[in-house]
Amino acid sequence: MMSEDKRDENHPSETTNAPSREAEARADARVKDGQSEKSLYDQADEFLALGEENQDLKNRLLLLAADMENLRRRTEREKQDSAKYAISNFARDVLTVGDSLTRALQAIPAEARETADETLKSLLEGVEMTEREMVNVLSRHGVRIDEPRGAKFDPNLHQAIFEVEDTELPAGTVTEVVQSGYVIGDRVLRPAMVGVSKGGPKAPKPVAVDEPEVEARPEPSKEPPITNDPADMGKNFDRSA
Repeated sequence: MMSEDKRDENHPSETTNAPSREAEARADARVKDGQSEKSLYDQADEFLALGEENQDLKNRLLLLAADMENLRRRTEREKQDSAKYAISNFARDVLTVGDSLTRALQAIPAEARETADETLKSLLEGVEMTEREMVNVLSRHGVRIDEPRGAKFDPNLHQAIFEVEDTELPAGTVTEVVQSGYVIGDRVLRPAMVGVSKGGPKAPKPVAVDEPEVEARPEPSKEPPITNDPADMGKNFDRSA
């Protein structure tokens, strides 16, 4: 009997080991639950990072597309301006030749023209025709003459070289044109040299010019931000699938 009791003490029964196995199983379950919860947090962090990266790439793509569109418009406008204003320097040099023709005609008094022989008259007519043809050629290439006599003085188009006392005209009216001005497209090729009246009533204020259109860039997408709470991660998924 004593030997059997001692044998039972040295070799406990399966019933005695049952609680220890259950404890080990519960411990293993807690470890697995902890690993599963940790894996869920890792997935949430990865999802949030991918969402932020996707939003950043989308915003960059929108800005890049806007920059490319602005570049295309700017290039097209520069191309048109280049074609329109390419002859500006040449036309400005040609104007000096026209000024010489004008001064040559003005140097001959009216009395001398009336008493001139046929040869001189033919010469004068040839110079006048040359001057008119020069103006016509320039106009065909977009260069037009500016004769502001009687118009309001505009510092962007005219250059005042003297003032004339005249109380009957509004102050700032162009009364005399000493040298004609020329415009190419919407740019001044050469301002007109004029005389301006003073002493009269004030001229009406000029109409305000519209400001140039500013190219706008689209704003980045304003989608709702992704929550940083892993518990709310499921709200960002599409559950319709």
